[in-house]
Amino acid sequence: MFTGIVEELGVVSGRQHADDSVVLVIKGNKVLDDLKEGDSIAVNGVCLTVTGISSIGFSADVMPETLRRTNLFQLKSGDKVNLERALPVGGRLGGHFVSGHIDGTGIILAEKREGNARVITISAPEQVARYVVEKGSIAIDGISLTVVKTERNAFSVSIVPHTAQFTTLGFKKPGDTVNLEADMLVKYIEKLLLNDAGSEKDLSPSGNRGGNKNIAIKEGVTYTLLREKGFI
Repeated sequence: MFTGIVEELGVVSGRQHADDSVVLVIKGNKVLDDLKEGDSIAVNGVCLTVTGISSIGFSADVMPETLRRTNLFQLKSGDKVNLERALPVGGRLGGHFVSGHIDGTGIILAEKREGNARVITISAPEQVARYVVEKGSIAIDGISLTVVKTERNAFSVSIVPHTAQFTTLGFKKPGDTVNLEADMLVKYIEKLLLNDAGSEKDLSPSGNRGGNKNIAIKEGVTYTLLREKGFI
């Protein structure tokens, strides 16, 4: 589990091919503290397992499925990447819950200045766009950001100078690809609602142990329940 708060920019120092998979070798500094083989680390928002550690960096295997679904297949020596170690128990949750499991990739469509910020518009495939809501959270290349505007197949975010300076979004431009991970809480709510549709659990008589034989309850989260509790 990650937070989407990038700890540092690493640099790809090597890329080794093995059949359809890849081993990435990445230079880093801050993320090496307490890092061990087998630990999880987010590289451009992708959760990878550390397979080797040196005094100046680490290596990680990238399987074919990850190469198909993310922009890691585009990486080459010298490229900068966002790095974040897994969230420790008791650590600060400065962004939002990020799993490191990419839903799809988007393309930077446009960029403009707005005061001290940069507003970036990014395309989103349907499997991501359906979960994007205005003022909601989204992880872009592993960076926790707030959506400022949504369109049919795109959305916009605004980044401050600090984010531009210390993450990959500072030097990416229109046409570049970014990894996208929608807010996992939205996906869980959707799953609960789909499972709930038409679902009833009858507690009478076999399901109700000695209780009221006429009790029947509806399980799960419903739109009615969410409205009653003020969520929608």
